[in-house]
Amino acid sequence: MALPGAEFVVVANRLPVDLERLPDGSQRWKRSPGGLVTALEPMLRSRDGAWVGWPGTPDVDVEPLVEDGLQLHPVRLSATEVEEYYEGFSNGTLWPLYHDVVAPPVFHRHWWQAYVRVNQRFAMATAEVAAPGATIWVQDYQLQLLPAALRSLRPDLRIGFFLHIPFPPTELFMQLPWRREIVDGLLGADLVGFHTPGGARNFRWLATNLAKARPGRSRDEITVDDRPVRFGAFPISIDSAALDQLARSEAVQQRAAQIRADLGEPKKVILGVDRLDYTKGIDVRLLAFHELLAEGRVSAEDAVMIQLATPSRERVEHYQRMRDDIELAVGRINGEFARVGHPAVHYLHQSLPREELAAFFVAADVMLVTPLRDGMNLVAKEYVACRSNISGALVLSEFAGAAAELTQAFLVNPHDADGVKNALYAALTAPVAEQRRRMRALRRQVLTHDVDRWARSFLSALGMPEIPAAEAGK
Repeated sequence: MALPGAEFVVVANRLPVDLERLPDGSQRWKRSPGGLVTALEPMLRSRDGAWVGWPGTPDVDVEPLVEDGLQLHPVRLSATEVEEYYEGFSNGTLWPLYHDVVAPPVFHRHWWQAYVRVNQRFAMATAEVAAPGATIWVQDYQLQLLPAALRSLRPDLRIGFFLHIPFPPTELFMQLPWRREIVDGLLGADLVGFHTPGGARNFRWLATNLAKARPGRSRDEITVDDRPVRFGAFPISIDSAALDQLARSEAVQQRAAQIRADLGEPKKVILGVDRLDYTKGIDVRLLAFHELLAEGRVSAEDAVMIQLATPSRERVEHYQRMRDDIELAVGRINGEFARVGHPAVHYLHQSLPREELAAFFVAADVMLVTPLRDGMNLVAKEYVACRSNISGALVLSEFAGAAAELTQAFLVNPHDADGVKNALYAALTAPVAEQRRRMRALRRQVLTHDVDRWARSFLSALGMPEIPAAEAGK
């Protein structure tokens, strides 16, 4: 099906819908709503927009389609390319390198070659979709070569790129054998966005020392072949108003009360919610809780911990080993401190629907967010958005991008086991007045700086005209 040229194109590794193969051999589209889709949908609809991405199933050719009013343009990936470009170079090379080498990155040349090949295919697909002079917004680390590849095909386009994970210190980035190619790829954009000013500074140094870029007219601009490239920090957020409203709903409030009842009505509920990943510091918080129990500063009758771990990359050996270690730590804590029918730690290795997750946020007195490195960490903001009663405490890693905004959290160095333990204890024992003072400030930040504001600020900096309010609400 031929669809009209789009004035605004979002390009991401995945489409906002997944193609599912059913047991009977048929296929169906399943919507996977996320914050990014929520933020960009009004802009896509008002500008004849389109989304380019992989449909989530390898080795299938899918025609362009319109799903729920959005133009979708699938890009085909083979099973080998999913293994080498996505699981390999994107998540075996770039992910650990960009997360402070928490795990050693692997530099396979055939992974790199697949990454180049797939980025070029995405560029060609985008070039075919975009109307003359269109605005293109490229998302994340899987597509860092795309801006330059696309500019060579379509120099008429306005191209933005946003990195959703941390951009590493220059000393770490320099380990990458293809460091110059990645920087050159990003320099194809008109605007390159990061979560933090530190990421932007690292990019500036690499662009001017590794590539041909020269300082521009301002601190947030460099020049490449007489073309200005702007860069800066655009901290991403969540649809905080919608989550606040959901958390206030009677169904979620009742479910939160039921969760506390199921736990035995403890005085304090501690919560961790993460994708199962070695960067998230799940082991750090389990150790902190274990030691507080062992020292007698916290009682398993008074405080219960819940750890929700969303399955992730389960075919990768490193992740399988990490899951085993976490489950061993949970078993050790419960073996020492649980009573029959009353575990000290409840561990769920599963994905939960949005309403259920909101109920857990409402039920929790303390939220533990302790990544060793994170681009932003939206879970911290989601917890705050759900705390309409202005209670609760957030313990947050200094190395999450969110720490720069959520300064009234209990900030910790996740490498400091005693520091995490003492911050958890402080959060559990904080007076009500202190909790309310901190949470009020956190909510003011999260509810004001939402995902819509993030998207609009980036696109405004890219030079895309503002959407009239009446159109945005359609």
